[in-house]
Amino acid sequence: MSQIKIYGLRSRLLPRREQVSELIHSCVVEAFDYPRSKKFHRFFYFDEGDFIFPSDRTDNYTIIEIALFEGRSLAAKKKLYRLLFDRFDEVLDIKPLDLEITLTETPKHNWGIRGQPGDELGLGYVVEV
Repeated sequence: MSQIKIYGLRSRLLPRREQVSELIHSCVVEAFDYPRSKKFHRFFYFDEGDFIFPSDRTDNYTIIEIALFEGRSLAAKKKLYRLLFDRFDEVLDIKPLDLEITLTETPKHNWGIRGQPGDELGLGYVVEV
């Protein structure tokens, strides 16, 4: 299970929302062997002046926060970072300096999903990759 939040300037992020979402999802699917049908994305758009970032970043600056069940290996997480940095650069021309990614892992029992604690769910996919 993962919930993904994407933050950026409205003028840059909104016009390419679908492309960003699909790109992120393809990386998660590949790095974590994640089901293609499980896509939970939230976009947060900021007007200039409401999204403050360092002067060495451009207006393409984007933050991705991923909340997920614990269990992925360090190698799988690093694969995800590499895929995101490479594809954002290649496909969207968003350079690695303008992309920040945070993974926040929590035990399954800290999630409530479909009326059950997360550790009691039958997921249909493996988390430990």
